[in-house]
Amino acid sequence: MRKRKSVKIMAIIPVILFLISCNPIVNDSTSDSRLIITSMTGFDMEENEVNFIQSDVLYENPDTGETSISSDPGKATFSAELLNPAPIFDPSHYNSITVTKYTVSFSRSDGKNTEGVDVPYSFSGSLSALVEIGSTTEVVFVVVREVAKMEPPLFSLRECRGDGVIQATAKIEFYGHDITNHNVKSTGYLTVFFANYVNE
Repeated sequence: MRKRKSVKIMAIIPVILFLISCNPIVNDSTSDSRLIITSMTGFDMEENEVNFIQSDVLYENPDTGETSISSDPGKATFSAELLNPAPIFDPSHYNSITVTKYTVSFSRSDGKNTEGVDVPYSFSGSLSALVEIGSTTEVVFVVVREVAKMEPPLFSLRECRGDGVIQATAKIEFYGHDITNHNVKSTGYLTVFFANYVNE
């Protein structure tokens, strides 16, 4: 009888391990907390906060004619909550999340997605933002770098004064960890319109 019981137990263990490996929450995060992007916004040419970005590849001062380039920021609002909706214990500071890094990559709906040819190169940046359970935190970060405007395909838009536009989707992935160093991740998207806009 003991032998049969041990065989049954050994047969159950692989099933349990398989179910754990199929759990998307386990694969994506080892934390009891979840990082949520409650909103993500950019700015238009008038610097209004909107749900997209108008990225001017070359700014020309209308009074002096001097030109310059600048990065384009985005703003994200984070919140944090426990994965278990009915935890045994109340949330503690150990459940707080620190966002430490983000990556930005671009894609186009027409399928032309070669970096440095059709869309700007992807990149990563550092952050330092604390998100506590039950509260919100705002961060401002770079979506389009200055260097991207000095490389293809954005550089070629300088000759298309107000006419040529590249529309792309920026995929922004945020990475961090809770206070006990368990990893978390969250992803958001922004539409970006690249052009050499008329500056007035």
